[in-house]
Amino acid sequence: MRRVVAFLVLAAIVVAVAWWVAGLPGHVAAQFGTTTVQTTTPFAVLALVVLVVLLVVILRLLFGLLRLPRRLRRARAGRARRLGDEAVTGTLLALAAGESAEARRLSARSRRLLGDTPQTLLLAAESARRLGHEGEAESLYRALTERDDARFLGLRGLLRQAIARQDWPAAAELAGRAEAAHPGSLWLRSERAQLAIRAGDWKQALALTGPDGPLAAVGTAAAAAEPDEDAALKLARQAFAADPTLAPAALAYASRLRAAGREGRAQDVIRRAWEAAPHPDLADFALAPLTAPLPRLKAAEKLAQANPVSPESLLLVARTELEAGLIGAARRHAEAARDAGLNQRRVWMLLADIAEAEAPGSETARDALRHAAAADPDPVWRCEACGTIHPVWHGACPVCHVAGRITWRTPAAAVLVAPESPPAQTPPQALAAITEG
Repeated sequence: MRRVVAFLVLAAIVVAVAWWVAGLPGHVAAQFGTTTVQTTTPFAVLALVVLVVLLVVILRLLFGLLRLPRRLRRARAGRARRLGDEAVTGTLLALAAGESAEARRLSARSRRLLGDTPQTLLLAAESARRLGHEGEAESLYRALTERDDARFLGLRGLLRQAIARQDWPAAAELAGRAEAAHPGSLWLRSERAQLAIRAGDWKQALALTGPDGPLAAVGTAAAAAEPDEDAALKLARQAFAADPTLAPAALAYASRLRAAGREGRAQDVIRRAWEAAPHPDLADFALAPLTAPLPRLKAAEKLAQANPVSPESLLLVARTELEAGLIGAARRHAEAARDAGLNQRRVWMLLADIAEAEAPGSETARDALRHAAAADPDPVWRCEACGTIHPVWHGACPVCHVAGRITWRTPAAAVLVAPESPPAQTPPQALAAITEG
């Protein structure tokens, strides 16, 4: 309705103007040399309007022709951009689907259409790397490092390649350059921590480990590697505070307190650790200064009071009672540990020793030995990342180099591996590339 009203109003205005022009009096004469043109005023006004319209049309055509090459260039660039964007999307889809050859073809097409942008260079490098063309990928990553807006992307790719081929000096150098290019990157912080662990620089690894990382394990290893006793004591205290259930952390802290002549404080640390998570090494440390059987038994009972319901406490008291010649008490505590559900080889071996002490060569001792052969294996230090069993605890697994994953537990079925026997493996990456599926 509004459009109809507007049209009627406009039509009325046009008719009014035309009526007014038609009613203008007089004549208009124009002379061109010897030629004279004379007409009425309304016709002259109409001719002037037509002339202006024609002039505007002609000028617009001229300007359109002048701008035509630019418009054609823009149209071609727009089409190339659209096709290039489609090629980029296709490359991402191919990489996500694991179609490396198709990803490489599409990435090459995107470079032809869009040029060497950070996106096209990165996708081309990732496609080449997926196909195993490491040399081509390296050259593309280096091309990225030459751009201020994509230097970190190139350094990240080169760093991943250096880690994959276990070129640790090159990896450390690239990590430093990447940190300068993009300070504070969480991914890079994790990678630098892994490299520091690889190099045995535990203090640097501790500085790079975040609050959610294995602070206790790394701190314990850093304390062990620190030559300065005061600094080592501080590192060990921090490690124990980060995880009181980690026996090596408690032992690292307590051993330095003992070395500093603070035996009472060292024993307090061991009792706190025993309360949190009993471990045989803690008991060995606590009883080490004592040699006489009865004082050792008294110290064992005091330690066991920190966690009296634990089977480890029962076993500790039973062993020291056996050493002190209290065979009946030793049997009661050993059987209490067994009845608590601890069906391990060490329990039955202790029961066999007790039975042998009661009556050498008895059937009870032989029965305990038969049970020991079929019992669960004793707890060992096992890496939860790769499953390797180690004779001693390490801050990082010597096989897979993952820090903080070696725990004290009963193995299911694993083979003891010496730390130096297996070949070194590449540490896990904190993050995959942005295009990795």
